[in-house]
Amino acid sequence: MAEFQKYEDPAAKKTKKVLKIVVFGIVGLFVLINIFRCFYSVSEQRNAVVTQFGKIMKVNTAGFYFKAPWQNVTMVDMTTHGTGIGYVVSSTGQNITDTDNGIMITSDFNLLNIDFYLEYRVSDPIAYLYNSEEPESILSNIALANIRTVVSNYTVDEAMTTGKSQIQAEVKEAMIAELTQRKVGLTVVNITIQDSEPPTGDIIAAFKAVETAKQGADTAMNNAYQYQNQKIPEAEASADAIIQSAQAQKASRIAEAEGQVARFNEIYSEYEKYPLITKKRLFYEKMEEILPTLKVIITDGNTETMLPIDSFVNSSASNSNGALTVGQ
Repeated sequence: MAEFQKYEDPAAKKTKKVLKIVVFGIVGLFVLINIFRCFYSVSEQRNAVVTQFGKIMKVNTAGFYFKAPWQNVTMVDMTTHGTGIGYVVSSTGQNITDTDNGIMITSDFNLLNIDFYLEYRVSDPIAYLYNSEEPESILSNIALANIRTVVSNYTVDEAMTTGKSQIQAEVKEAMIAELTQRKVGLTVVNITIQDSEPPTGDIIAAFKAVETAKQGADTAMNNAYQYQNQKIPEAEASADAIIQSAQAQKASRIAEAEGQVARFNEIYSEYEKYPLITKKRLFYEKMEEILPTLKVIITDGNTETMLPIDSFVNSSASNSNGALTVGQ
């Protein structure tokens, strides 16, 4: 049986060969590209943070390095950057006051328009990348808070003249301490006062209105305290007078009662000695007390003639303060 060989078109054969070469070329090129991508260089102004599946592997400084294809490299700029605090730069390059952040209150309760220029850099690239979403915003808030705190400790004249260097030093020190505590990966290089001057007339007028209202509130409060300080002593004095009067009445009543008890005891002693005479004397005294204006005539019941004794009664009454004395 005869054998037949399969016929192959030379053109198709050539085409397959070309396709294989192209495929191998593409694969080789892809491999070369990935190999070249595994090499990277870090400039002196940057740091490279290498991560593998979300885990931080290392931080590379300036140099030429190799990484695995599944590793990622994030470059962090380590140079010094600057930003304004209290002003914004317009499209024409002019500094425009930021009234929300540039107006400060001094220790002598004056307003001051003060601008700062802040220079900062990344101190920890890992913390800068992963500890916060917006480290620059946190830096600006920390700067503004510390600036307000420090400026409020100086008078307006000091903040505009001799106290500038001290304000700058205190703000820088406070910011470095707070940034270190919050671990945002940034630090302060320098902070300087660009300009300090009184605010606009509208702001001054509004501030004076606030101060006037505050002074009015203080005056009303002082008047209330004065009224309170006046009325409380008066009330306390009135209460003391009432208490003293009650105590005096109490002592008077007790003394009067004790006197009456002593008098009753004396009368009782006399009554025990002379019951009849004592009864008569008590009767006469009580009648004299009840009927002071009546004429009293005493008789034993056998007397037929009554002699007038007015002069005798009046004399006895005048000598003994109204007490009736009768002798038989």
